[in-house]
Amino acid sequence: MSFWDLLFIAIGLAMDALAVAIGKGLAANGECKKICIITGLYFGSFQTFMPFLGFLCGETISQYITSVSKIVSLILLVLIGLNMIRETIRETDKEESASLSVKVMLPAAVATSIDAFAVGVTFAALEVNIIIAVLLIGFIAFLFSCIGAKIGSIFGSRFEKQSGILGGIILILIGIKIFVVGH
Repeated sequence: MSFWDLLFIAIGLAMDALAVAIGKGLAANGECKKICIITGLYFGSFQTFMPFLGFLCGETISQYITSVSKIVSLILLVLIGLNMIRETIRETDKEESASLSVKVMLPAAVATSIDAFAVGVTFAALEVNIIIAVLLIGFIAFLFSCIGAKIGSIFGSRFEKQSGILGGIILILIGIKIFVVGH
């Protein structure tokens, strides 16, 4: 898998974090730097850890799925992308989006990184350099979270839904590319 494929996967996965960070930024009330750092650390950390965990799980079964890795990648990435789009379209509670407490941020970080776990399983089947992949995914998630919080504090809720939908579309297109062209 090329660096560009990994970069686009990282961007696609970070769109969930971007959308949530935009929601956090809406409630910034002058604390944009704090929101940027907290959301970036939560989402970046989980987006780094979850694909690694998925990779470890995938390594144990990769010998069984290597022969069908293209179809498995297609199915997982399309399902992840469709789920991102579905979750983005659903309404979120605005009061909950203002909180930076562990009780709110931990579930949000887990929820936005479940997709990354599944991508990690796919990485095991595709023999991806997992260290480069998880560091890139985590960095992009951190960066997009910071950008999202800033966008939210400046522009309001205009781009929240579009970023989640775009992330889902990117993952679906990468799944199709892997299936048609290979990794």
